Amino acid sequence: MNKSDLQVQPPVVELSHLTRRYARQEGLTDVSLQIPEGAVFGLVGENGAGKTTLIKHLLGLLKPQSGFVRVFGMDPAAEPVKVLSRIGFYSEESNLPGWMTVAEHIQVQRAFFPNWDPDYAELLRDEFDLDNSAKIKTISRGSRAKLGLLTALAHRPQLLILDEPSSGLDPLARRGILEAIIRSIADEGRTVLFSSHLMDEIERVADSVGMLANGKLVLCDKLDAVKESHYRLQVRFDSVPETSPNLKSSLCGAGDRAEWTFICSGNIIDIRNQAREIGATIQEESSLSLDEIFSARVAHAREGNREPHGEKWVAHE
Repeated sequence: MNKSDLQVQPPVVELSHLTRRYARQEGLTDVSLQIPEGAVFGLVGENGAGKTTLIKHLLGLLKPQSGFVRVFGMDPAAEPVKVLSRIGFYSEESNLPGWMTVAEHIQVQRAFFPNWDPDYAELLRDEFDLDNSAKIKTISRGSRAKLGLLTALAHRPQLLILDEPSSGLDPLARRGILEAIIRSIADEGRTVLFSSHLMDEIERVADSVGMLANGKLVLCDKLDAVKESHYRLQVRFDSVPETSPNLKSSLCGAGDRAEWTFICSGNIIDIRNQAREIGATIQEESSLSLDEIFSARVAHAREGNREPHGEKWVAHE
């Protein structure tokens, strides 16, 4: 084994203690994470949680007020040309020029990227069933989203950033967009940051997930690990507790008299022991959807009971 084999590949994206404050709210608070090459990272959060603010830092549109941002080892605000030439970006808020035809828009976008692959662009146009001669203002919202995705993909970027790419689309159009993204990921093995408030999209596309709530990163791990470490426990007490029972690993709980339901995170053996310690008998254990996990994490963060922020989260390959 030579020396190069021992070198660790640097992350494609690295945020360290990134903070952004606005006049009336915290945009981001002490966010640290790494996304390695080849990862498909799902960034989830409610509207206003900080997803778009984070992405704007990656694109160099905002400078950190504290902490730092590195993309391909570079500061995107200081070296925008070098960074952006390697990024494909699409957002639901992208405004396409309605007076242009599909072909004209593709030609304009091609001029910005030396690595543009015209054959790949034509393949995508055909797969997306986009009419070259159609004016953009006349095509459906789903077709406009596909055109935006085409221009994000056609220069074969090393990093693909998608900010709510299918928000507001009907289910059929959403499915088409997701399938196109999945094919791109499978065919190219590219690094992807996929932002959405729709948990089913994240579950279909991502292998790792980060959850933002009120500008804080409240959870980040491989998707399988997240789902395998969260449980719903239905328990019963021999007598009605005088006060609300406190299960240490619980993110939230609700109950009526002797029967309670908890959403928990952690090692299931530890959780079972904690239940016994407070005099509860477990009636049922069940897994959770990503949406249920996210809702519990957001509720927990709002109560101020989450783990201290500032820990660096790494989305492993």
